[in-house]
Amino acid sequence: MHLNEEDMKASGRLDTPYSGLFTKEELIIRGRQQCKAELKGQVAVKSIEWKPPLDSRTIEMRKILEESQKKWKETLHDAFVKNVKILSHKLSSTKVVNVLPFLRVLKAEDYVDIMLQEVRLLAESSETFSPGVQILYRGLGQKVQNRYATQVKINDQLTSKIQKLYSEYLQYFTDVRLTCEKIPREYWQSLLEASPEGPTVDVEEKGWPFHVLTGVGRFLYDILVHELKIDTAALMTSKEKMPKYMPIFYKIFRNVGVQVKEEIKPHPAVVKLFKGAAEEQLLFETNLVPMLSPPIPWSSTKYGGYILSSARLIRLPFMASQQQALLDQAPSNQLYPVFDSLNQLGACPWIINEPILDLVIELFNNKGSVELDVAPPVSECPQLPKILPGMTKEEKANVSKECLAIKRKRAEMYSLWCDALYRLSIADHFRKEVFWFPHNLDFRGRVYPCPPHFNHLGSDVARSILKFAKGQPLGKHGLDWIKIQLINLTGLKKRNPVSERLAFANQMIANILDSADKPMTGSKWWMSSDEPWQTLACCIEVAKATRSPDPDKYICHLPVHQDGSCNGLQHYAALGRDQHGAEQVNLFPFDVPQDVYSGVASMVESLRQKDAESGIEIARVLEGFIKRKVVKQTVMTVVYGVTRYGARLQILRQLKDIPDFPQDYAWKGAGYLVQKTFQSLSEMFTATREIQDWFTECARLISQVRGQPVQWITPLGLPIVQPYYRTVNGAKSVPGVEGKMTRYVLHHGITSEKPNVMKQKNAFPPNYIHSLDSSHMMLTSLHCQRAGISFVSVHDCYWTHPNCVELMNKICRDQFVKLHSEPLLEQLSHFMVDKFSYNERDLPNDGSICDITKQRLNKVLASVPPRGNFNLKNVLESTYFFS
Repeated sequence: MHLNEEDMKASGRLDTPYSGLFTKEELIIRGRQQCKAELKGQVAVKSIEWKPPLDSRTIEMRKILEESQKKWKETLHDAFVKNVKILSHKLSSTKVVNVLPFLRVLKAEDYVDIMLQEVRLLAESSETFSPGVQILYRGLGQKVQNRYATQVKINDQLTSKIQKLYSEYLQYFTDVRLTCEKIPREYWQSLLEASPEGPTVDVEEKGWPFHVLTGVGRFLYDILVHELKIDTAALMTSKEKMPKYMPIFYKIFRNVGVQVKEEIKPHPAVVKLFKGAAEEQLLFETNLVPMLSPPIPWSSTKYGGYILSSARLIRLPFMASQQQALLDQAPSNQLYPVFDSLNQLGACPWIINEPILDLVIELFNNKGSVELDVAPPVSECPQLPKILPGMTKEEKANVSKECLAIKRKRAEMYSLWCDALYRLSIADHFRKEVFWFPHNLDFRGRVYPCPPHFNHLGSDVARSILKFAKGQPLGKHGLDWIKIQLINLTGLKKRNPVSERLAFANQMIANILDSADKPMTGSKWWMSSDEPWQTLACCIEVAKATRSPDPDKYICHLPVHQDGSCNGLQHYAALGRDQHGAEQVNLFPFDVPQDVYSGVASMVESLRQKDAESGIEIARVLEGFIKRKVVKQTVMTVVYGVTRYGARLQILRQLKDIPDFPQDYAWKGAGYLVQKTFQSLSEMFTATREIQDWFTECARLISQVRGQPVQWITPLGLPIVQPYYRTVNGAKSVPGVEGKMTRYVLHHGITSEKPNVMKQKNAFPPNYIHSLDSSHMMLTSLHCQRAGISFVSVHDCYWTHPNCVELMNKICRDQFVKLHSEPLLEQLSHFMVDKFSYNERDLPNDGSICDITKQRLNKVLASVPPRGNFNLKNVLESTYFFS
């Protein structure tokens, strides 16, 4: 899977995405700033929310908040010391697991600091939604563990060694000779080998057990709930104020289905205080924001990403101990391809697209825009209706129902508004900086940036405000690729060939330039796009390039995207060598792109016509309403395991959005269309359905007969275990401060030995396909790195510079063909047979149900579905495979 020299020089250079950006000295300064921030544990980010000029009331509220926080700090410190002492006495005569040692790993001041941060977090959270107490407890316990992990590195003098090694490692990003000789992991490992003295850097950071995290969080929350008070009278505007102290938090119990959910809510006075103080800064933990310097390369499962802050290689749920054990047992060199891909993606430096960011912030502070996906504030939500005298019982019920819907809408709007506030504030914080996104994996091997609030996997807005830090000349075809991407983003020419998309862009050049010059006051052509903000970013780039003296030499920082054509079905068609399916999803070369969604809609319409002729009423009602959009989401998600019920809800939403459709038939029509859509897909993708059914049956038998979760190893060596188990509610407890045996150690779900059969079998087909699309992406990333071109991905959407698109496309196709040229299904079958089948000599062959079931398990695991005759090499010539 090596690129030849011609491939590497196809872009006209042997380069890296970071060479020439900084000197080593400049990077070392940035590295020190990053280390300082990680040691502090938090980053203060100025909020972009517009606030009126400071008035006397705001100043007064800030003074009250400052005084309150000072009192709370003293109260929390005294209460923490007292409660720890009481807990130690209570536990001295008992023989139960306790959290006391974990309440002594930091100074009391550190616990107080963490609790004060939690006060602000809850006070500024949604008024209509709050997570259950177990999530709050565990989250607070995790913050304590993270602070402790950093402190351990300081105490063991590990911090100084890491900082020294990291300063040397930064030379990699400024020395072209080094980047040609080694990849980041290899250079980092050479530095570790050359510095054996002192503490070992690559030491596993043991996470605290589930019950400890929850227990520590429960202990601290009990202090917050029982000890902290607020003087509600101080917030009143009247001059005569008698102090009236109330707890700042209280507990409520909410019915959620058949269960009762315990929640912790802030007192309205606390919410009012923080809102009135209108604090200008948002606080984020350091590992929730981008880095100011390149990430530490992953070289083992134990350490990578942030320099000093904790980062996990794989985002595993607490019950996924089996996969963690397999990762620990796997030889490091088996995981090197995965590490190297994560390191390549994380090493790409970014900058902010400031003109786009300025426009988005302006719109955000001007009540937002639903049409442009800029979250409006809650104030834009309709007011709650009132029950008026004289209303009938039915009218009152309708008002109550409407109130409930509006409250839900408010909660949703507030959540989206906060998400936008965080994203835009972080982007504004980094607007003059170069920054990096460290990456890690989910349990299936799919890759994600570690910072959750702001990254390139986000919405249209998030993607539009990101650019490559290092620009490249457009070259001969670069401007054409930006224009093609612009039209792709509009969604106007999805079924047209690339040449017609480019011609259309040239026809629309007046609108493109108008959008770039006067985005908010001109014709606003860009606003009608499917992805308006990315379209606007392209418009601006086209305008700059066309107006430059020599467009070929224009330095462009804007990424160009190439999207897979229904990528899940592409992998299925390749696995089954399904000729007809491959043609539908552009594995086979055509002069125009094939659209699987339109193909399915046409087949469904043909089936509907036959049923209508047979006199079936619902088939007649649906005449004229079966469009591409109605079935698109179902076709897109069926490969990822959508159920018939879920698909029915998807189609129901589409039918409800059609003004002329008789809504009395919506539910029945959705059910009918689901049946016909699944039937059409089965006929169109015969091999896909057979493979999917085989996956499902294998998973059912493994989890039901063997009583084990499904496991496999990806083509790049990553071991995977599906973390779906049946849970039993259990409780462990220790005496509390008040002597009650229900405090400080959780009521929690303990995973039993038995997997959840339903989830195991339904999830295996999509999870296996996700592991394949991730493997394809990683192979592409590694070979793009070898070719010296920038590469990042949003799962099956690949990004690079405009002048490198042809080379990336070649690498992408080469690696897909090489991946699927491996006997993937046979390898999976052999693995499952070795892992889960019964030895034939141990079977009784007595015809019993148990014996028959075991024999069926053995037979199914070994029965690989037959393949068709599709020639994989056709992919190499397919323009619209990724386009």
